[in-house]
Amino acid sequence: MKEQLLQISEELKQRLWEMSDYIHDHPELGNQEFEAVNTLTSFLKEHNFSVEVGVAGLETAFTAVYDSKKPGLSVAYLCEYDALPDLGHGCGHNMIGVMSAGAGVLLSKIIDEVGGKVYVFGTPAEETNGAKVTMAEAGLFNEMDAVMMVHPDGYTTESGTSLAMEALQFDYTGRPSHAAASPENGINALNAIIQLFNGIDALRQHVKSDVRMHGIITNGGVAANIVPEHATAQFYIRAATKEYLAVVKEKVLNIAQGAALITGTTVEISNYELSYDDLKTNQVLSNAFNENLRQLGITDIHPAKKETGSVDIGNISNICPTIHPYIGIGDCKIVGHSQQMVDATVTSLAHERLVIAALALAYTGYDVLSESIKLK
Repeated sequence: MKEQLLQISEELKQRLWEMSDYIHDHPELGNQEFEAVNTLTSFLKEHNFSVEVGVAGLETAFTAVYDSKKPGLSVAYLCEYDALPDLGHGCGHNMIGVMSAGAGVLLSKIIDEVGGKVYVFGTPAEETNGAKVTMAEAGLFNEMDAVMMVHPDGYTTESGTSLAMEALQFDYTGRPSHAAASPENGINALNAIIQLFNGIDALRQHVKSDVRMHGIITNGGVAANIVPEHATAQFYIRAATKEYLAVVKEKVLNIAQGAALITGTTVEISNYELSYDDLKTNQVLSNAFNENLRQLGITDIHPAKKETGSVDIGNISNICPTIHPYIGIGDCKIVGHSQQMVDATVTSLAHERLVIAALALAYTGYDVLSESIKLK
């Protein structure tokens, strides 16, 4: 069956390269990826997928499904396709969307024999507001038995982890007064922000080493001779697991309330971006993908990275078995979010690795559907 997938990939590879290059040449920011969505969904429709665009209230999110009409499991592939401001596809999302769509089409060609369903999800705005979180909350992944995507990088690397993250905003309100003539009448909201920073800095000594807490002051007052009535800070709080993140978050919230109490201000606390869960790689699925890569000639597979960032696929991985490995498109270090990455995604090596990654995803999907591996 895998030999059949390999033969089909030869027929599709030119189209896959062309789609990746087209999306590369027409970069679109998050939630504005209309050309990319049309490119990918047109390809899926040509291969008899049922497609719905605008799912989960997101204009450039889509669901595509090929149903064998036979009982079986459900395998899903995730497309990303948003670009970075000014730079373009400095994170290789032009390749990601095509690798996943290609894998979905490949698997659909044999699924009628093994049963089950193959899904391809279009997940916009990975670089900004993390549509996978919204789509997960809408229940789109609740029935999936395996979810996969591959990210381009310099080296080929196993699927690993990411940090859970909360994006917290602190809005303090005090009372304005003339800072020289009547300071006693003022309540300084900026003082509360300074106490917040000092408290969080002190907390760093008493949390696990994987925790990251970093923030900025977005509003510190309007003039030096006016006691600031309003002040705002935004923080990212991260930890290795969402469970420990909840512990750290509670400590940070207590610090924020303490800063208000010390200064006589009031504080409103909110999330200014969506919260991300930690990525939990399913090791059985990961091992199967790695073995399929080896069968396709990629034997230099690096151990999983120790990640200190956060990704929206983490929320999916807390629902169903998930992997997020990397395919090497340079066999050297490539800096993400750089012109180096932009250029690397349209080389002949990137074209070759795109097809290999799509095949490895399809092979692994077949392993799941045929139940030659057990994920649960």
